[in-house]
Amino acid sequence: MKQLLEGLRRFQNEYVNTHKELFEELSHGQHPRTLFITCSDSRIDPNLITQTQPGDLFVIRNAGNIIPPFGAANGGEGAALEYAVAQLNVQQIIVCGHSKCGAMKGLLQMDSLSDKLPQVYDWLKHAEATRRLVLDNYGHFDKKELLEITVANNILNQLDNLQTYPVVRSWQHQGKITLHGWIYRIETGEVLAYDPVLHDFVAPHSRLHSLEPEFNLHPSCPVPATKNLSYTAPDLPIAPHLSTEQAQRIYRGSSR
Repeated sequence: MKQLLEGLRRFQNEYVNTHKELFEELSHGQHPRTLFITCSDSRIDPNLITQTQPGDLFVIRNAGNIIPPFGAANGGEGAALEYAVAQLNVQQIIVCGHSKCGAMKGLLQMDSLSDKLPQVYDWLKHAEATRRLVLDNYGHFDKKELLEITVANNILNQLDNLQTYPVVRSWQHQGKITLHGWIYRIETGEVLAYDPVLHDFVAPHSRLHSLEPEFNLHPSCPVPATKNLSYTAPDLPIAPHLSTEQAQRIYRGSSR
């Protein structure tokens, strides 16, 4: 508590005093342009990662950065999502998972949670599609690789869940909103963004001269030829209607 109180003192005496115009502006309302959905993990700081100011991000946090499909739960995620889109008019939604995710570790060991952590067990049931996809299609990987694959696929499943919300689908159809999937690597501070053309997580907006996939999420998907060409990662929108390749990857996983 002493550390927190000291932090409050520094915030009020130093930060607030040097950002008076910002706080005056914020007192009149919020106008974020991004809804940032991430894990409750204490090692994740959305504003630090994106170097944004108060008022720039509308944030939803929970164990495993999970958004239950529309109508599947009565928690605050759906209400916060609806408010961010319909009332605050956010222009992009980012689902940001992370390495070393305890929720994803728990998802892979659901049987051990039911007695010890019953609330966690019930919550992670909303990510059952991720668990089944990973165990049914990637079970031959070792534990470390399997966790990375689970983190990646869970992000993509949550992007799919977002599209079950009427307000999100409507705004996508009008071209008012885009969806993005990020992985934050705690150990390096690196952020990877999902590229729907490469079907992989890559450095956002990077120019790739050769394809070196981090997660071979759907090896049967065609990849654009890059010989003697540079490839520019797109702005990473998720289309209102999933491509055949994406649908296969999300619902069936890898065939190898």
